[in-house]
Amino acid sequence: MSRSSAPRAGHEPAPAFHDLIHAPVRLRICGMLRPMDEMEFAVLRDTLQLKDANLSKNLKQLADAGLVRLRKEFSPVRDDARRLTWVSLTVEGHAALDSHLAALRAIAEGDPVLPGFPG
Repeated sequence: MSRSSAPRAGHEPAPAFHDLIHAPVRLRICGMLRPMDEMEFAVLRDTLQLKDANLSKNLKQLADAGLVRLRKEFSPVRDDARRLTWVSLTVEGHAALDSHLAALRAIAEGDPVLPGFPG
């Protein structure tokens, strides 16, 4: 697990509601990954208190949409063939999450019209 060193843009992204990210488990996943370069699957699973299957299913949906990247590597401390899975937000994932969070802020502040908001 490593903290992201990428600088954040100094402006607020345009609000855009994102249905895929909005689901509670996926929103929590994206929120955990946001400040990190990458996080190991087991750390994400344990921190969010999810079952392997639930986390895997939600990560697959995010990966299929191009919002997260999954990277596999062999563990240097294991003798078996199991691999570690590392998860990170893609550039597109960061942008989508930032826009979704801006949309949630706008909703909380009473903005009745948002681009991309289901209606």
